[in-house]
Amino acid sequence: MLGLPWMSFPRSLPPTLDLGKWGEREAARFLHRKDYRILLRNVRIGDGEIDLVCRDGCVLVFVEVKTRSSTSHGEPSEAVDARKRARLVRAAYAYLEELGRDDVTYRFDIVEVLAQGSGKPILRHLPDAFGPPDS
Repeated sequence: MLGLPWMSFPRSLPPTLDLGKWGEREAARFLHRKDYRILLRNVRIGDGEIDLVCRDGCVLVFVEVKTRSSTSHGEPSEAVDARKRARLVRAAYAYLEELGRDDVTYRFDIVEVLAQGSGKPILRHLPDAFGPPDS
């Protein structure tokens, strides 16, 4: 009797509501493999949320994760518009204020996660993707 190649069947994608959380976990694993130290996840502060707070050497990195199941509406990072960037910057400033540190070097990264039917995502890291608006 021939067995079915069950391991070759694609795993299903997470339900839509869980897609973002799944993408954040995948992004954290990806950054960890790149020697980033994951400090916090889903930091709610002020009127915003920071998906991941990491350290890359001596730099504090605020990471926005954008997960999509396709690029039919553009690249995932295109969803990080000016309004979203401003909210992230305000949340990061509030976080730094709570730390009581104004001498920290920091940056804003984006990690795009593109889900595939195979269950193995395509990830793209955009370091220093944007900065605070000029004062």
